[in-house]
Amino acid sequence: MEIIDAAKSVGVEPQKTEKMLETVKPFLELISMADVRITPLDWLWHGWIASGKLHIIGGAPGTGKTTIAMSVAATISRGGQWPDRTYAPVGKVIIWSGEDDPGDTLAPRLLAMGADMENVQFISRVFTGVMKSAFDPARDVDILGERISTIPNIRLIVIDPIVSAIIGDSHRNGEVRRGLQPLADLASEFNAALIGITHFAKGTQGREAGERIIGSIGFTAAARIVMVAAKDKSAGAESDRRVFARAKNNVGLENGGFIYTVEQRMLAEYPGIAASYVNWGEAIDGSACEILARAEAIADNGEESQSALMEAMDFLRDILAAGAVEVKEVKRMAGNICIADITLRRAKAALSIMTRREGFGKTGKFTWELPIENFKADENFV
Repeated sequence: MEIIDAAKSVGVEPQKTEKMLETVKPFLELISMADVRITPLDWLWHGWIASGKLHIIGGAPGTGKTTIAMSVAATISRGGQWPDRTYAPVGKVIIWSGEDDPGDTLAPRLLAMGADMENVQFISRVFTGVMKSAFDPARDVDILGERISTIPNIRLIVIDPIVSAIIGDSHRNGEVRRGLQPLADLASEFNAALIGITHFAKGTQGREAGERIIGSIGFTAAARIVMVAAKDKSAGAESDRRVFARAKNNVGLENGGFIYTVEQRMLAEYPGIAASYVNWGEAIDGSACEILARAEAIADNGEESQSALMEAMDFLRDILAAGAVEVKEVKRMAGNICIADITLRRAKAALSIMTRREGFGKTGKFTWELPIENFKADENFV
């Protein structure tokens, strides 16, 4: 299109230009790595939000994913403080939401979190001549890019939900990658962080955090940083405590996270109107897998808790089927597949697994072993 536009500007007919292009043999450009300019990452929030990269925030419904994104937007809009007490650079933010209204939901949340509203723009409609239509992230990324090019210092773009960028089947890896590539290119072109918001798939508790993102694994693969949010059920049914962690980070460390709660605040300048805001708490250690496993280990006898227990019991049956295994190794393998220690202990009790000690002193070790009634008879045994 750039060649055709250039031809028009000098008076060459577009039809002739198109015919000329049809005769041109494609040429692949290669770049020597010796000529590549090495540059440091431009972090908006070190280790969490990187300029020019695609990010995803995922979590179960009700965990406050959009409110977290608005917290990030508010912090960047005013150059505020991150949960780790570092500061964000001041920049402009672009937000599109296909689920929340800007007037009664997004703007109040931004105000509640101290956003500089002059630095935040909401994507509304697309005008084509006398026609107008709703913005479609699967179709209108080029139009968004043209508009952004007129606004200096864009640092963050939020797309909610990110699945709206997929034209085809969001469970097909190829279609997801093709749908997300224009957004990744947009972020790179303007050196802005792009955050897409999505849900966890149902019935995925206990899996690796990145695998819980709904739809194709292409969502997690395309994003450079994937962040996850979950309610901390271990804090008790009455608690609003939640956890935020990095499930994937291709450009930095993956470990670590933060406690947070989603609370309500009355807007002083708008009497009678309350809005949600994120109250960030202390930092926590561990991988996303470990953090989510701890947070989701204890529940109110719901389906999700029972599912986690059954998965842990199946895991123990499998690894102990051939005989006793050292406890340290059992816990290591359980941690690799996001089984919380407390869930593992509950599964051990449910299966009446026996603990034995082998040896003494520094060479001694503890093992777990299934009771005899848990072994299935070998049909080939005579």
